[in-house]
Amino acid sequence: MSTEATLREIAARYVWWQPPEVTLARRHHFLCQVMALGTEEDVTTLRRAMGDPALLDALEHAPPGVMDPKSWNFWHLFFGRRPPPLPERPLP
Repeated sequence: MSTEATLREIAARYVWWQPPEVTLARRHHFLCQVMALGTEEDVTTLRRAMGDPALLDALEHAPPGVMDPKSWNFWHLFFGRRPPPLPERPLP
């Protein structure tokens, strides 16, 4: 299976409410979703396909509400960083 097909399959599994093409276009959201909810196999597949710099970039630009505190802290520590506060949605 091609890398693109694999990514579409993962996108369909973790963001099932929209077409994979839409999910993959929202790269930060997609990667954070898998980093928060993904199996070890799916995260390993993403790391191989996209590289750790892509995951780190997604973490640095994580949309509010996608990652839970445990995943947020894990991934920051994984990349050797001190976890900042979780991103928050601005309230009007």
